[in-house]
Amino acid sequence: MDVEVLPAHGGVGTARGRRGGHYYGGPAFAARVVDDLEVALLEPSDDWLAALPYEYTGRRIAMAPLGEARRLSRPAFVKPPSDKSFPAAVYASGSCLPTGPELPPDMPVQISDVVTWGAEFRLYLLDGEVRTGSQYATFGRLDAERLDGHRYEDTVLEFADDLLATCGGGLPSAVVVDIGLLSTPEHGAADQWAVVEANMAWFSNCYAADPDRVLDVVLRSAGPRTKRAERDRRFCRNREDTQLGPVR
Repeated sequence: MDVEVLPAHGGVGTARGRRGGHYYGGPAFAARVVDDLEVALLEPSDDWLAALPYEYTGRRIAMAPLGEARRLSRPAFVKPPSDKSFPAAVYASGSCLPTGPELPPDMPVQISDVVTWGAEFRLYLLDGEVRTGSQYATFGRLDAERLDGHRYEDTVLEFADDLLATCGGGLPSAVVVDIGLLSTPEHGAADQWAVVEANMAWFSNCYAADPDRVLDVVLRSAGPRTKRAERDRRFCRNREDTQLGPVR
């Protein structure tokens, strides 16, 4: 494959008019170039995580307007569901959330209970199966390690298989799902596996995952619109993607 780095400030350069391309990069830049590249960007729906059964999340999660989140009087983890318009973090209260004209009160945000992750893993999924994966953090600190041969490998894959069998239909055919080990010793409870979040494969760090298998997922997640599968139509980031080109 030919690889071309697009100019940071400008259009698609010499990539204009070339058919059959794919994209890897940030969503803000993508908004400026994917129409010219005729690429369909797949992403999980904003409310997928919040709609999961409690047994897969281990915490309360809700979608709400930013204006409502600003009225929170308790600590909570708050984040934009898919973009990076403000830092995803634990905020002591709603009054501590960032402000600015680019953050209107009707902007949707995700609000969840504050929890401690003992270990976190990134899984690259293709057609409802785990293609590859990697540990990426322990207790909030970067700690990349291959999933293959990891002491939690069997447990991670077992949890992922159960999750996908139950809730996988709500995800695009190519996507990243992060899962983790919830550590709650203060309550005397046993450790529990849960979903951290789902992300766009075309804007995710592969950490220590197998790069060849990661590429398979990335290419599907951001490829030519004319080759987008019918089942992925509703997961296209740009709604124009749902109308351009034949579905094969």
